[in-house]
Amino acid sequence: MFFFGNPTSAGGGIETTRDNLPAVLRLVAEVLRHPAFDAKEFAALKQEELASREQQKSEPPAQAFTAFNRHLNPWPKGHPRYVETIDEQIANLTATSLDDVKKFYADFYGAIGEMAVVGDFDVSQVRGIATEIFGQWRSPQPYQRIPLVYRDAPVVNEILEAPDKAMAFFVAGQNLNLRDDDPDYPALVLGNYLLGGGFLNSRLAARIRQKDGISYGVWSSLSADPFDRVGVFQAGAIYAPENRDKLEAAVREEIDRALRDGFTADEVAKDKAGYLQSRQLSRAQDRELASSLANALFAGRTLTYDAQLERKIAALSPQDIVAALRRRLDWNKMSVVKAGDFAKKKPPTVAP
Repeated sequence: MFFFGNPTSAGGGIETTRDNLPAVLRLVAEVLRHPAFDAKEFAALKQEELASREQQKSEPPAQAFTAFNRHLNPWPKGHPRYVETIDEQIANLTATSLDDVKKFYADFYGAIGEMAVVGDFDVSQVRGIATEIFGQWRSPQPYQRIPLVYRDAPVVNEILEAPDKAMAFFVAGQNLNLRDDDPDYPALVLGNYLLGGGFLNSRLAARIRQKDGISYGVWSSLSADPFDRVGVFQAGAIYAPENRDKLEAAVREEIDRALRDGFTADEVAKDKAGYLQSRQLSRAQDRELASSLANALFAGRTLTYDAQLERKIAALSPQDIVAALRRRLDWNKMSVVKAGDFAKKKPPTVAP
């Protein structure tokens, strides 16, 4: 298994055998360095992408995430990190020609990235082939990472109509002035796992999916960058439109309860073991390990970072976790976006 690319650009992975690895590497190089740019394939791909965007225009998750990300990340139009509306994506795809793609390839493509190989193979042989096929391939443009910027986004609570859709989508969250080597990061990772990252065993799932039965799927996530102090906490759910207000109230109650009361020692011990085991199982998968190694190369790290993070998580107490959550999370600073067919299925009013 090998993975090529980096977290800020396109990448991919391929599974192959030891004997076939040299041939596969040369084939990948041939595709990357001498693309066909077939007109019929381009037209078919363009139509496929346009059809996908047209469908997303009426899909609650796409509507909600687009509005949520545009609010939390208000980059100016024209900036590489600008979050396009779905209509803007359609307009830009429509205007893009095969000549535009060829020019972009000529201007920017080159062997700037990382490659990680996992498995039983000859290291010197693979390194020699990689140097041979990629060593002299240079992009005309020098690589420069575009930094992320933390923004203290104002709070919004937005409702988007998605007519004739049986399911609605909810997302709430806030930006965090956080990097993944901050002292609070290990406790926030485990705190998120307890809240909603642990799926069926999490606080949000136990309350909203299993006890109240008002969501088909509920989750939370936490991310932080290895370079810039930019993190995000999110919580989301899929639900019936008539449960809109009830679901939002339940999410808020569970987040507030965790910040107020924290977690029990049994909860922490169980979820700590589950989270650490999930990381071990992930590293046992060649595809996951190759991707992790390539990402670590890009950040200038080795798996020592992972080992240190896991030791810190293993040492956390319930008090450590709730203290970090209280320092970083606040429902009153979280923005909320809900998308669904609320006009037809008006939810009953729920007292705040």
